[in-house]
Amino acid sequence: PLGIFVLGLPFALVQSGYMGLMVLVLSAWVCNHTGRRLVACLYEEELRASLVSRVRHSYQDIMDACCKGLWPNWSVVGGWMINIAQVIELLMTCTLYLLVSTTLLCDSLSAVAPPRSACSLMSLMFLLPCLLLTDLRPVSMLSLLCSLAHILISLLVILYCLSCASNWSWSFLSLSVDPEDFIVSVGVIIFSYTSQIFLPALEGSMENRRQFDTMLGWTHGVACIMKTTFSLLAVLTWGPETSEVITDNLPPNLRPVVNLCLLAKALLSYPLPFYSAAEILQTCLLRGEIDRNLPRLLLPAIPVPRFSLLMGLTGSVTGAAMTLILPCLFHLKLQWGRLTVQDRLIDMSILSLGVVCSVAGVVCSVKRMLGDL
Repeated sequence: PLGIFVLGLPFALVQSGYMGLMVLVLSAWVCNHTGRRLVACLYEEELRASLVSRVRHSYQDIMDACCKGLWPNWSVVGGWMINIAQVIELLMTCTLYLLVSTTLLCDSLSAVAPPRSACSLMSLMFLLPCLLLTDLRPVSMLSLLCSLAHILISLLVILYCLSCASNWSWSFLSLSVDPEDFIVSVGVIIFSYTSQIFLPALEGSMENRRQFDTMLGWTHGVACIMKTTFSLLAVLTWGPETSEVITDNLPPNLRPVVNLCLLAKALLSYPLPFYSAAEILQTCLLRGEIDRNLPRLLLPAIPVPRFSLLMGLTGSVTGAAMTLILPCLFHLKLQWGRLTVQDRLIDMSILSLGVVCSVAGVVCSVKRMLGDL
């Protein structure tokens, strides 16, 4: 759960204060919990043999099992809803990558001062090779290069923040925050942890699936430490002047290098969600009725207002649904008889919290977006 969107977390922390710091840590535990619950729904216990076997293979299969018997053909509708939600989240992720790429390109070419639309078009030109992707292997290689770029960027930002330690001030974090700012920030934080749509396939590809819970726990633990440390150091360094994308705060002599690395990372990050969205459209929604490359024409190039607001809106809509609400709902529906009272209360609490965060986040994010128009 580490990605380019971690660069927006310091701004979210400035907006949410100490409460945001608590949400950063709590979100890691909650997302780890819901990830385990989601994967548990892939399995059913055989009563006679007292064995647990994997009877489902995807998010859609879980939805189909939960909707079966509720209403005629409702399982088909449920499967479509899941696939549409996944495509929306993936395409919104692609849009955020495009937005970051455009912003970085404008900043890198500030001496020429090109119009933003021209920078957006240039970013799209760099992304056109995504139309040729038909195999996951090049996508995996690009993701590896993306991870290396991310490590370099984070290291540069952290080292610069440590060099400014003498100017740190804890007064930059506030106990009292604006409710709307806090709610939007919660959506940003949730979105930075979203990985549930990849978990069924990831668990299925593991040689030793019994190690999945351990792997997931360590992953979220490390992500929590890195995100909290990164965000806190940035806020202590720049305080209320923290930008929506933290690299904008770097000094002029360091910013071009970091921006180029960040631009490369954004462009390298794009193929994975884009390929995944195209695969869902091709295999699940369109049933192979059209040419394989046609879904890849859906390059999301819509104009978006602000990085933090779009990230918060995505986290509040699909992020909260796919990460908080549905995993708990599925787990309660499919495993109710085997759950303890404590397990049921935890699932219902996260489910309720997810609904509240989703509704409030959508209202506040849309309100802010309309205000910026």
